[in-house]
Amino acid sequence: MANPEVVISNYSSLEEENHYTFNQNTFSSEQLLLEDQMRQKVIFFFMNPCEKFRTQGRKPWKLGTQILKIVMVTIQLILFGLSNQMVVAFTEENTIAFKHLFLKGYVDVNQLDDTYAVYTQSDVYDQIIFAVNQYLQLCNVSVGNHAYKREGSEESPMAICQHFYKQGNIFPENDTFDIDSEIETECFFIEPHESVYIGTLEENKLNLTLDFHRLLTVELQFKLKAINLQTISHQELPDCYDFTVTITFDNKAHSGRIKISLENDISIKECKDWHISGSIQKNTHYVMIFDAFVILTCLASLMLCIRSVIRGLQLQQEYTKFFLLYYKKEVSVSDRMEFVNGWYITIIISDILTITGSVLKMEIQAKSLASYDVCSILLGTSTMLVWLGVIRYLGFFQKYNLLILTLQAALPNVIRFCCCAAMIYLGYCFCGWIVLGPYHDKFRSLNIVSECLFSLINGDDMFATFANMQQKSYLVWLFSRIYLYSFISLFIYMVLSLFIALITDTYETIKHYQQHGFPETDLRTFISECKDLPNSGKYRLEDDPPVSIICCCKK
Repeated sequence: MANPEVVISNYSSLEEENHYTFNQNTFSSEQLLLEDQMRQKVIFFFMNPCEKFRTQGRKPWKLGTQILKIVMVTIQLILFGLSNQMVVAFTEENTIAFKHLFLKGYVDVNQLDDTYAVYTQSDVYDQIIFAVNQYLQLCNVSVGNHAYKREGSEESPMAICQHFYKQGNIFPENDTFDIDSEIETECFFIEPHESVYIGTLEENKLNLTLDFHRLLTVELQFKLKAINLQTISHQELPDCYDFTVTITFDNKAHSGRIKISLENDISIKECKDWHISGSIQKNTHYVMIFDAFVILTCLASLMLCIRSVIRGLQLQQEYTKFFLLYYKKEVSVSDRMEFVNGWYITIIISDILTITGSVLKMEIQAKSLASYDVCSILLGTSTMLVWLGVIRYLGFFQKYNLLILTLQAALPNVIRFCCCAAMIYLGYCFCGWIVLGPYHDKFRSLNIVSECLFSLINGDDMFATFANMQQKSYLVWLFSRIYLYSFISLFIYMVLSLFIALITDTYETIKHYQQHGFPETDLRTFISECKDLPNSGKYRLEDDPPVSIICCCKK
């Protein structure tokens, strides 16, 4: 019997021989030989690495590579996560420090309602003067290693800009107004070295005058620098940070309440002319060498998986042509997709993300780039996919592959079910936003409404959602009760229950199939007719050594 690596002989020559009748009962000996060869090739393709090792002695290179990659990628992610954690902590703490430094009377509040506002004209002037004074005295006030950013040979100044309507005459007592909607901007700059104190509100050395009837916003923008020295204790090179701080006084609503916000735009770059005594630089080189090994491992995994996918597609075409020629029947789409291994596609995507993320990590480690967010997304997603790929190897064992089979079988029905449920969900989102938005904080925007309703489906914040409804309008309050009760009843008692029932029904079906056999397809029927068992020796190449002592694994 020829081995399964032999490619099926020229089909066109068989098509020219009209005396052949392609019927299972009338196959010639040559046709039966070709059928057995094809059947063995298909069976060998669907074997797991352990079975391939036992039947043909083929070493499971992909399996070994994946195990090594899981360990290396996980270690790499942990190292990067610890480094990224210091970056996030440093940036967040600086933003909080700037709020306390430049916003007079600022206190830490709940992040869900981080609103800081003033209500009188004197408070607005007082806040601006306080921020300017703090900026001019920064080096004497701040406990951090902050400094003014230089642009060329000079320090960057603070820009104070006010945006206002070109013309605005408002007479609330007569219910009349005259507004020119064109927006004008006036700016002036304060150099850090000009003065160390600009005086009090009464002295008004800024010579700043605000027309609150026309005023839209006032912006104070300045640039600072700092060095993150905490990385030294973790054997890493420090980063140099540039902060672009913008303090905004928002009067667009003209409601008598001017909201104050502080935004901190951060960029990270390589420090210049640095010197550190010790072994930090050597440790950095070791980490970069480890990242290089991760890239090489992923490249090996990528090439092996791409080769397997190509072989699967080639075998699919070969099997399709064989089936059409011998059985006069088209191969179904589901049988064709059996030759496309989705796990290999997942591993290929994971390898590409890991290689790209590792290159970015090496650049960050060398202080050439500062794309922490992009690198985090790439490495985090790739590691997630790598660990999901472990399920594939558990699926080789019948007692552990129930989850995989259930997910595969339920996925099409789940997608269709979710599409239908999403229509109802979006309807409630739009309705809640337009009706309850003016009266409830959790319905202010579509994004917040969606998060609120999803929390309600999972049983979170139910009482708070009911209790926080403002009762300014009895009609809206009554509508909110009907809206919330109907949504909770519909989605928790019906939609969610049907969703769980869909998964449970698929789970029971898969358990029944495992006990009594899966439904027969053309591909399964074709494979089941093979009389040569995997341990019969029929699958072994002639130059393969016998396998008698070492066994990869057993089910």
